[in-house]
Amino acid sequence: MLKWLLIAAGGALGSMLRYAIQGWVQHAAESNFPAGTLVVNVVGCVLIGFLTAAFTGPLLIREEYRIGLTVGILGGFTTFSTFGLETFLLAADRQFLLAAANVALSCALGFVAVWLGFRAAEYWFGV
Repeated sequence: MLKWLLIAAGGALGSMLRYAIQGWVQHAAESNFPAGTLVVNVVGCVLIGFLTAAFTGPLLIREEYRIGLTVGILGGFTTFSTFGLETFLLAADRQFLLAAANVALSCALGFVAVWLGFRAAEYWFGV
């Protein structure tokens, strides 16, 4: 039960952090390029890489706290960090084809899924 509470609380905190940091960076960038989202995604990737290495070596912590930090806070902050970690782990395991397939499929299918969802809503609501 503690694990679920830590995930929920961490998710809320991560979402608020994403909203604040993404908005601040985007405002500062004064550009149409989604710099705020890029910064959040890169920061999330750095943090999940750092924490994963730390938690498998020098900083042994209880599973529920590890999951609360990675799935909860970083999951709320950006799921892109999980995507980055999973792709890295495939490459680190010398499964380069699977790592490349994960990148290509995630990006291509994600884009197509957003397009389909957007078009479906336009059709559904007559927009």
